[in-house]
Amino acid sequence: MDNIDEKPRYFDDDGNEMNPDFVAKPSLCVSCAKDDDPNEEMLCNLNRLDQQGEADFECEAYEPRGK
Repeated sequence: MDNIDEKPRYFDDDGNEMNPDFVAKPSLCVSCAKDDDPNEEMLCNLNRLDQQGEADFECEAYEPRGK
């Protein structure tokens, strides 16, 4: 039986497991209203993992804090 409290696991296209805890959180994420929202965590992690190593980070879901 699956444990619903278990953290999601992420894999690249080659099947290698990727750990979002080892990917630096871009400053855009830190200033986002969705940062630390458990309902957005998986999508944010996928976006950061997908853009890992890129020169510029982009996020279409970004919402500034205090809006």
